[in-house]
Order: sequence, then structure tokens, then C-alpha cells
Amino acid sequence: ELTALRDDKMDNWPKTAKISYKQTFTVDDALEAIGFGKFQWKISFLTGLSWVADAMEMMILSILGPQLHCEWRLPSYKVALITSVVFIGMGISSPIWGNVADKYGRKVGLKVCMCWTLYYGLLSAFAPAYGWLLFLRSLVGFGIGGAPQSVTLYSEFLPMKARGICIMLIAAFWAIGAVFEVLLALMVMPDLGWRWLLGLSTVPLAIFVCFCFWLPESPRFDVLSGRREKAMATLTRIAKENGKTLPQGRLIAYNQNERGRFKDLFAPQYWKTTLLLWFIWFSNAFSYYGIILLTTELFQAGDLCASMFTASFPDCSLECRYLTSADYKDLLWTTLAEFPGFLVVLLLVDYIGRKKSMALCFLMFSLCILPLYACIGRYVSLTIFIFIARAFISGGYQVVFVYTPEVFPTENRALAMGTSSAMARLGALITPFVAQVLLRTSVYLTLSVYCSCSLLAGVASWLLPIETLGRNLQESSLDQETAGQTTSTTRESDNTTGSADQ
Repeated sequence: ELTALRDDKMDNWPKTAKISYKQTFTVDDALEAIGFGKFQWKISFLTGLSWVADAMEMMILSILGPQLHCEWRLPSYKVALITSVVFIGMGISSPIWGNVADKYGRKVGLKVCMCWTLYYGLLSAFAPAYGWLLFLRSLVGFGIGGAPQSVTLYSEFLPMKARGICIMLIAAFWAIGAVFEVLLALMVMPDLGWRWLLGLSTVPLAIFVCFCFWLPESPRFDVLSGRREKAMATLTRIAKENGKTLPQGRLIAYNQNERGRFKDLFAPQYWKTTLLLWFIWFSNAFSYYGIILLTTELFQAGDLCASMFTASFPDCSLECRYLTSADYKDLLWTTLAEFPGFLVVLLLVDYIGRKKSMALCFLMFSLCILPLYACIGRYVSLTIFIFIARAFISGGYQVVFVYTPEVFPTENRALAMGTSSAMARLGALITPFVAQVLLRTSVYLTLSVYCSCSLLAGVASWLLPIETLGRNLQESSLDQETAGQTTSTTRESDNTTGSADQ
């Protein structure tokens, strides 16, 4: 009834309805009143740990392969399978974890997937043979597929003005985790070996599991589930920790039992956004992991000009070379490219918007790929262009993590993150066949594939129908339908509330 009344002008409302409206508030109203404070800092570091763990498990793949290639005398296709099974596991599990988070709660989904990853991550350190390692790493990948739900949970505790920058800061934990894994490998691998590296890499997961009992359930999820009292208790707790007070009145609660339905992603107001975002996620992962693999391949090829005309890449499947300290330092330098991209996008995302930021990152990535068509030297020009390309594609990856939870409603936000993440894993699974296999046939064709894919993703970013900058999170698809009608009324009521508080 209240929603129907809001569609009319306030002047025509009955007196009792006006009183009822003044004595109610939404989760958005509460979070804006509470603001960003001590509670959000705590949850930033805790959910950030899950990103650190995710990044470390991904970076292990680039370190574990060369080591086992030599130690177990594995052919190249078996080394590639160690990486592939992780991405396959992630691709299968991402929509599953998203569905769990939409139906049973964000906290439940995140805790279970992190415990799963910790358990099988530790077991993989004791794998006695190749087959066991393959099996256990695939289960680790299945668990990592739920890591993006930390962004879903985190975004639902943030006020609107702080949401873009804060989610970007959480994404910075990925870069921290990647750098930490390289440093850990530099210290552990020469003396202790890969088993110790696998075991020690689970430390951030163990810390998260120990402290995850502190995590509350998302008040948006509780409101949508009809658990108004639980949502109020969570909001009261946040307000107390931040030293603020909640708005006066009664919290408006929904009661929607049908959540996390796949078909809702293709509702009339969302189908275009869903399809475009799936391609953007695919292109992000395809290009991001592609530039990482291309870096190693092009550097190992030596003279880029000779490689282009003779395809002189090492092709012996049993050729073995252990990673040296110099290799780890080179890997560290390329990993540090994450931070410039993060800083650039951090400055742009709340000024030019999410859509334009993503489009700009894809465009700059393509422009940095173009000089690689020319004969450029390895140690200066090639390194610089690859560094800048990786900075922008990693920045674009972070923006899409901001945009996706903002554009979909609470009823299927986690599922949208899960299915989008699955598309990204598909891109990561395909890119080795381009960056490592196709490259041996034609460098020009390989570069053209990445350049074209990135340009198309930039166009897709521009064509997204919704810009989420300055937009409240929607609780259900009905909010999207009535957003245009209620925006002015909401702003007037917010201004009135602000004046009353002052």
C-alpha cells in the first residue's frame, strides 16, 4: 500500500498515510544516516582477506606449473591441466554459490566457500601424485568460485556516496594478495618447496575463517526475507559502532520468497544488461590473464621481430627450467602494475561514472597492444607497453566488480555476481590457447584477437543501459520499474529528514 501511495503526489496523500510515511524508513535511509565508520572499516579488512586468499590461489598457478614440470617431469599438457581444472571448478561453482547466497544468505555462502577452499587447499599440499593434485586443485577452484560473494556482502553495508571508492579499495586487496604470494614464493620455494608454499598460502583463509563469526548477515537480505527484527538488530549494531543514530520510525520490510531465480536475470529491464555484462566479464578475464601469459611468452621468445616472422618459441614439451630469483623478481614487477591501474580508476569511477570508466580501460588496453605489432625492444618499450596494458585491464576488472552488484537488485544480486564470474572463468580458461598455442602460429593474429575483443568490450560497456553512479541499491525488480517515478519524492524526503536531523 505504501509503495502504491508513493506513486501519487504527496499532496494527495491521506493524512494517516503521510504520518505512516514519516514514521518509516528503508535500509538505504538507515545506511545513509549511519554513514561510513568503524564498522565498515572492520568489514573492509575482513572481506578483503577473502580477496587476498583468492589472489594468492590464482598466483600459485603461475608458480606451481614450472616447478612440477621439472620435479615430476610432466609434459606441457599436464602442466596446463593444473591451471585448467581450477578455472573449470570456479566456472561450475560460481553460479551455485551465487544461488546459495541469494537463497540462504550472503554470510552463509561466503563462510561455506571459504571453509571449503581452506580444507582442500591444505589437503592439496599433501597430494602424493599428479592425479590427486589435479583432483584437489579442482576442488579448491570450486571453493574459490564463491569469493566474489564477499563483494556482494560488502556492498550491501555501504552508503551510496562511499560505495564506488570502497569497493575499489576492496579490489586493492587482490593486488596485495598477488604481490604477497610472489614474495612468499621468493622466500619459501628455494629451500622448502611447493608443498610448503601451498600450505602457507592458506593462512589468509584460516584468519578469515577464525574471525568470520563476527560477520553479520546483510540487512538487505534480511529485509527481503521478511526478517525485519534481525535487520533492525544489525543496523542498530552498526549505528552503535559508528556512533550514529538510526532514523526515527519503523523499518520497511519486504517478504519475497522467490529469490535467486535464473530467469529474473532476463526480465525485460535486465536482459540487455545481463548479456552485455557477461561479455564484459568474459573479455576482462580473457584479456587480463592473456596479457600475463603473453608477458612470459614474449620475453622468453627474445627478439620480438624474429618471433613474428619465424615463430621461434620453445616447443619441447619436456624442456625443464626451474624458476630463479630473477624470475620471481620479474614476476613481482609485472604484478605491481595492478596498483597504477587501481589508482587511475579510483580517481575516475566516481567522476565520469562506471560505464565510461570501463570503456576507457578497454580502449587504453587496446591502444597499448597496438605498438606490439611493431618491432620493439624487450627491455624498454615492450616492458612499458605491457605494464600499462596490464594496469588498465586490471583497473577495468575492478570497475566491473563495482558496477555488477550496483545494477542488480538484492533478490538476485549474488546470482548475477556468480553467473558473471562464471563467464570470467570461461574467458580465463580459453585465453591460454590463444596466448600460448595460437601465438606459436602467428603473433599478429594473437595480438589481433586480444585487441578486437577489448575494443568490443569497450563498446559493450558504453551500451550498458544503466549508469549506477549516484544510484541507490535496488531491493527487488519492482524498484527498477518504479525508480523513475519515485526518485524526486525520495530526494525531497531525504532533504526533509536531513534538515530535521540538523
